[in-house]
Amino acid sequence: MQAVILAAGEGKRVRPLTWSRPKAMIPVANRPIIAYTIDALVKNGIRDIVVVVGYRKEQVTRYLNQLDIPVTVVVQEKQLGTAHALLQAKSAITGDFLLLPGDNYIDEQSVARIKDTKNALLVKDHPHPSNFGVVTVREGRAESIVEKPEHAASFQVSTGIYSLTKEVFRQIKSNDMTDVIADMIDSGTIVHAIPADDWQDAIYPWDLLTLNLRLLKHLPSAREGMTSRHATITGPVQIGRGSVVGPNTVITGPVIIGDNCTIGPNSCIMPNTSIGSRVTIEPLCLVGNAIVMDDTCIGSHSRIIDAVIGERCTLADHTSTGRQDGLLEIEGVPIHTGFGAIIGDNVRCGPFSCICNSILGNNVSSEGDQKMISRTIPDGTLVI
Repeated sequence: MQAVILAAGEGKRVRPLTWSRPKAMIPVANRPIIAYTIDALVKNGIRDIVVVVGYRKEQVTRYLNQLDIPVTVVVQEKQLGTAHALLQAKSAITGDFLLLPGDNYIDEQSVARIKDTKNALLVKDHPHPSNFGVVTVREGRAESIVEKPEHAASFQVSTGIYSLTKEVFRQIKSNDMTDVIADMIDSGTIVHAIPADDWQDAIYPWDLLTLNLRLLKHLPSAREGMTSRHATITGPVQIGRGSVVGPNTVITGPVIIGDNCTIGPNSCIMPNTSIGSRVTIEPLCLVGNAIVMDDTCIGSHSRIIDAVIGERCTLADHTSTGRQDGLLEIEGVPIHTGFGAIIGDNVRCGPFSCICNSILGNNVSSEGDQKMISRTIPDGTLVI
């Protein structure tokens, strides 16, 4: 069986983190999201994989070329929709196939449930169904599917994962797969609705923290770096090659730390934290429920909680982030939010900065002693 993974989109609602990378390449638990989709397929014996790339396609292609399995790459030159993306892969498809988004997490058990059923989609209950294609199901069959309705008819949503035959290409009359599936149902084709076991999409950047927590649950311990004998490490913790954990630092798993990092001394790394490679966390810091990407430096006496921090950031000493509920506007829509900070790439914050429920764009520079609460700071802004 073949599988087609759609990894051409940007993920506009996850900005600023998708400014320099497609959503499928955002690192969660120190691996790009698309890696987990590929894992689920390979564990089901599916190794004939086609990936549709587009936005910042070089990054995805470079990653795929490093894998142990061969992957066929096709390009969607203009990101016109999921069905249009599938059409780009038509010549590479030889028979029945699975269609999956590359920027969602799916587990191997869910893939196993759907892979042997023709014309099927995976569904999952979701507390906010209007962000997805809402599916009404009767006796295991999809009766209807409506993309992002204002008033959802059910809590069951499409995961965007389908088991299809080549006949689907005759049904493609629009650019969106939800419309294609709706047309199949209307034309009398039986589309089976199969419940997913474990699936998650990161609609907004703070959703990455929930996904990170989910992926760290089954983290095996592994320590390749140097850990002071005066450090305290409990729970599942991975420490990468060349990383150094200083004395009196406490790490409570699940925590993953990449290669060539410097942690502490006298710091505290709390559960559900992913730290990339070449990251420096200076003494007397507390970091928890966070994603810290490569080449970032966190100054001493800082408290980083409920935060996603991009690459090559410099947060000066006494920087603080913490969860606070509020209202932010995403693509012109007011959204109720509650997190610490979403910080893009190449951001610099001066000492004694306080960031709560705020999004800082890429290349933002903030002078010291600033309070940013429930704010969205555009790319390239100087905050004084």
